[in-house]
Amino acid sequence: MIHSKISGIGSFIPSFKKTNSDFINEAFLNADGSDFASENAEIIEKFKAITGIEERRYANDDFNTSDLAFFASQKAIEDANINPEELDYIIFAHNFGDVQKDSVQSDLLPSLATRVKYKLGIENPNCVAYDILFGCPGWIQGVIQAQAFIKAGIAKKCLVIGAETLSRVVDKFDRDSMIYSDGAGACIVEATEEQTSGILGFADQTFAKEEAYYLFFGASYNKQIQENTRYIKMLGRKIYEFALSNVPLAMKAALEKSEVAIDDVKKIFIHQANEKMDEAIIQRFYRLYKKRVPEGIMPMSIHELGNSSVATVPTLLDLVIKGLIPNQEIQKGDIIILASVGAGMNINAIVYRY
Repeated sequence: MIHSKISGIGSFIPSFKKTNSDFINEAFLNADGSDFASENAEIIEKFKAITGIEERRYANDDFNTSDLAFFASQKAIEDANINPEELDYIIFAHNFGDVQKDSVQSDLLPSLATRVKYKLGIENPNCVAYDILFGCPGWIQGVIQAQAFIKAGIAKKCLVIGAETLSRVVDKFDRDSMIYSDGAGACIVEATEEQTSGILGFADQTFAKEEAYYLFFGASYNKQIQENTRYIKMLGRKIYEFALSNVPLAMKAALEKSEVAIDDVKKIFIHQANEKMDEAIIQRFYRLYKKRVPEGIMPMSIHELGNSSVATVPTLLDLVIKGLIPNQEIQKGDIIILASVGAGMNINAIVYRY
């Protein structure tokens, strides 16, 4: 029986750091354009206590999302030790395309996947390149799609990318702008006959009745700005409650499909959106099994890297595999869970044997 496994992984973390203190002079406003009652120092302190974010990374001015993706893809291809001409698919998960620094326009022509194929110098026309828009869970969804292609016998090697430059679509008058960052992660999903590693089960969902516009594009909070530019906006409380109610159930569904016992799970790599929310999700998940949360089960990178959307899970996985997260490691044969939630509202989870 053909299985699929991650045979190589890589990430690109921009070098420019923006710390919380760098926001001290920003003019944060409420949604109605009014001033906050609190001083920025207090806003920033509360922000850190809730999200865990202390700093985030922004791309160099001359790099776009597709550039970050290219750098991460090169590392994944090298890690897998494959010829890029052998790739059957390039699946690129993002949300906003290439947005140049100080631009107001998203550039999606050609697709970002096509741009990465071009940058990699791949000549094979049978390497099909396409983008997916699935919110923050996009990279995990790309891995699920790659597995489907492999199971169907129409692919043997797929490059799956998650990259974003959220710093270029934020409203600087919105305190939520402190959450977002830039980055890229990529992996090679490859066909294998091995029984000792690979994807064991998954679950994915889209909630769009009441939840479709929990994340949306909206006007600046500065009502004095007379422009039609739109920025990423979110209904934070609704997203928090939605995630706590639904992500643990999706993780449980994926685990049941994999026929793996909860006690065998060694690590959970969850989308790095909000430290308190992620901790609450993990607690809810283990509560479904009437179990305590194992110490160290959830690696975190959000403190230094912020929320880079589709890039957070592959970047975190890469950092742990490469031994770059203190006191976190995975061994051959370990069972791990990858999970995410984001715009859609979309949820997914994968159970994987490393």
